[in-house]
Amino acid sequence: MTDTTPTRAGFVALIGEPNAGKSTLLNQMVGAKVSIVTHKVQTTRARIRGIAIHGAAQIVFVDTPGIFRPRRRLDRSMVAAAWGGASDADIILLLVEAHRGMTEGVKAIIASLKGLDSRTPVGLIINKIDRVRAETLLALSAELNEAYPFISTFMISAEKGYGCDGLRDWLAATLPESPWLYPEDQIADLPMRMIAAEITREKLTLRLHEEIPYQLTVETEAWEERKDGSAKVDQIVYVSRPGHKGIVLGKGGETIKAVGQAARAEMEEFMGRRVHLFLQVKVRENWLDEAERYNEMGLDFRDGDA
Repeated sequence: MTDTTPTRAGFVALIGEPNAGKSTLLNQMVGAKVSIVTHKVQTTRARIRGIAIHGAAQIVFVDTPGIFRPRRRLDRSMVAAAWGGASDADIILLLVEAHRGMTEGVKAIIASLKGLDSRTPVGLIINKIDRVRAETLLALSAELNEAYPFISTFMISAEKGYGCDGLRDWLAATLPESPWLYPEDQIADLPMRMIAAEITREKLTLRLHEEIPYQLTVETEAWEERKDGSAKVDQIVYVSRPGHKGIVLGKGGETIKAVGQAARAEMEEFMGRRVHLFLQVKVRENWLDEAERYNEMGLDFRDGDA
């Protein structure tokens, strides 16, 4: 980059159905793990921003919750956060899974896109292209572009990185001219306390089954910087039912111990220093209706009003 090269910067919102690969793409583009990635749907609750530098451009990704038909207050707040992230962005990217195609959910998202500011560029990303044949991809691309006037279409595998270089080039060239919005060495604008909570929640989600992952939340209660450079992190896992506490703890505490070990290892890798992680499990039967819990997740409690 030369002194005469104009800098560009802006926000890119990733929207799509749950499990479309938004978090995987964010991590691929940023080059570090800044968003929770699991096989469960609806795992991204807060609008997590990951920051990528490409040439003279600073690309700030907003990883929104998956857009789905909301049933609970938490669901409604998550969907509202997703559309809030999209409406505030300089560029919107719709991710569609190649093997699922034009689902009813995708049709509903496209219908909602038509109600946003038409001046915001909207790009189409067909993800997981390694799962279908070339002719299927071409037919899906034609169908989607007939349904909405996307400014550009990209066919990628976020997990393997296929096609991501071209997408990165396009974003860097399309963002508006602007001074950079964040320091050059920053990769996310979330507080480390929240990133640590997301890491622990991911490990819980991977080990637990059925509805339990959606009935719990993790909060970083205390963070202590120690003189030796390490960090002491105290977290609480809130569950909504007494029966869930025993499941999260596991026989002889084996489940929560394994979760703690996995979360601590990832936190240490992410921060590049030693972490002392302490987990507690508590029952809060009404946490899904407490405004404070939503604030911790970066969601607006009022958006969940029916």
